[in-house]
Amino acid sequence: MPTLISVLESLIVAVPVLLAVAYVTVAERKTMASMQRRLGPNIVGYYGLLQAFADALKLLLKEYVSPTQANMGLFFLGPIITLVFALLGYLVVPYGPGTGLSDFNLGILYMLAVSSLATYGILLAGWSANSKYAFLGSLRSTAQLISYELILSSAILLVVMLTGSLNLTVNIEAQRAVWFILPLFPVFLIFFIGAVAETNRAPFDLAEAESELVSGFMTEHAAVIFVFFFLAEYASIVLICILTSILFLGGYLYDYVSLFFIVQYFDFDYYINNVHNDSLFYSSPLIEGLLYGLALGVKSGIMIFVFIWVRASFPRIRFDQLMSFCWTVLLPIVIALVVLVPCILYSFEIIPTNIPLI
Repeated sequence: MPTLISVLESLIVAVPVLLAVAYVTVAERKTMASMQRRLGPNIVGYYGLLQAFADALKLLLKEYVSPTQANMGLFFLGPIITLVFALLGYLVVPYGPGTGLSDFNLGILYMLAVSSLATYGILLAGWSANSKYAFLGSLRSTAQLISYELILSSAILLVVMLTGSLNLTVNIEAQRAVWFILPLFPVFLIFFIGAVAETNRAPFDLAEAESELVSGFMTEHAAVIFVFFFLAEYASIVLICILTSILFLGGYLYDYVSLFFIVQYFDFDYYINNVHNDSLFYSSPLIEGLLYGLALGVKSGIMIFVFIWVRASFPRIRFDQLMSFCWTVLLPIVIALVVLVPCILYSFEIIPTNIPLI
């Protein structure tokens, strides 16, 4: 029975994630079409909403063609590793107070480790294909991911300095006074740039640059195996946007949003006198849980839109410029902030200390 419950819990998280990933692809195509004065998908289903299922069906029904000189075991294993580790990160995401699959104290460290291990799938897939384009794409992707992982982890370290904990729920609850995007706005910008590069998104998609490497490490993959890479890429985008909203935008907290709407449309005095615990509609735990999930979803959706916006706005840069920007621009700034932020916390005697409950 416990095993069945664990499987059901995993499915409850995995199935909505895969559906969200499918509709992020549709949202990206519609948003970019609007920015470029095109229509985008509008035939399959109402307003093109079933386009994701049509694409999936097309890829599943295509004949699979594999290179004759490829290492077949690693060729199939690479995309599977990438997708599995992209989905494992959702294990520790808190969708509300106590509503995540797992809420252990090293959640941030776990997410960094899982995202780093996904690099091995890309490396194996590119090397095993026995193609120069795929191999060059996997080398680029690995170098890019390893380089920008340092930027991401350093930016996360600065957030952890304000909370004193690697637990994602603790980091969210610490933002009830103020979201960390306000005191750490430069860190947020650096984190966002690192996140775009970490997910191989334009303008940092040098690992799959069509003008140079055909399709990078995915050049020789087709049909179902290509779907794994496709799902892994967009699952990583959704996960990094959720992590951004958790670390800098208050996660599932909706107090500021509810307060804004009450000031605009309701009686502010009634809110102060009758609504307690910084919560709106506190009468039903179900409604409260839905509001928590909706708040996290809206914030993550805004970040996904910014990812799409960046892709539609900026041109692709050269690979040497990408690496030089990481090591000569971003890294010195991050190291300076890693020195500055603890000094400020120590000067004002506000270094956090979390004592674990026994």
